[in-house]
Amino acid sequence: MIRNIVGSVLALAGATAAVWSPFRAWYDGRHGSAYRIEDLFAGITDVRAEVIGSILLPFAFAALVTVVGVVLRSRALVALAGAVVLGFTILWMVRVGQAEGSLGVGSSGDGLGDGVALAFGGGLLLVLGAVVMSGRAHAHATRVGRGPAHARTTPAAPPPEQAAPPSSDVPWDPGRDETPPAPEHRA
Repeated sequence: MIRNIVGSVLALAGATAAVWSPFRAWYDGRHGSAYRIEDLFAGITDVRAEVIGSILLPFAFAALVTVVGVVLRSRALVALAGAVVLGFTILWMVRVGQAEGSLGVGSSGDGLGDGVALAFGGGLLLVLGAVVMSGRAHAHATRVGRGPAHARTTPAAPPPEQAAPPSSDVPWDPGRDETPPAPEHRA
């Protein structure tokens, strides 16, 4: 249970960082929300994006998947959200590197900004949260000294060897392979 709580907190912190990152500077002071989602696939342009059509869209989707994954205690969904955030961040870095010729980090505000660091760190937190979470498999684990839930509620039928012998005057001998004669009917 503690692992699920810690993993959930890490995952939610990562999703928050990823969603917040487009509102910070990504490269040369340009915010991530100004990069169109199409630019990631066709090449970076100077055209400014609407907020809903920006890089925020995949990060918001990843945050939604994270919330569903935390509620369902699904490590796979949280890991998928981390992969989406890291994938789009790395794709953006590749596209900007192609457009600019190289990527740089400058102390005067030029180059990579803190938005990229937030997105990358958020993706790593999501993946770390998925690793830390114990998931649903341990939710149905047996308790010490008890069997699985279905074994406790379903009584087992006695084996056929222990069935009661048929009632008769002659004691039943299980080693005898004879069947008693059938009663005669008179017409």
